[in-house]
Amino acid sequence: MAKIFKHKTDIPYFDYKDFKTLQRYVNQYGQIETRKKTGLTESKQRQLAIAIKRARHLALLPFVNSN
Repeated sequence: MAKIFKHKTDIPYFDYKDFKTLQRYVNQYGQIETRKKTGLTESKQRQLAIAIKRARHLALLPFVNSN
């Protein structure tokens, strides 16, 4: 399993409006990547999940990617 980011991410805050950044943390099926793959801390992973869920509700990100 390869991590998405090999070094520590320098994002201080995940913003739901920045959907380009959030797309990097969603796999091809529309699921949020695990902590093992993202390399984030627990609190950053929770912030990421909340930001992705908010972006989904505002239709900035899809709930399920269409293949």
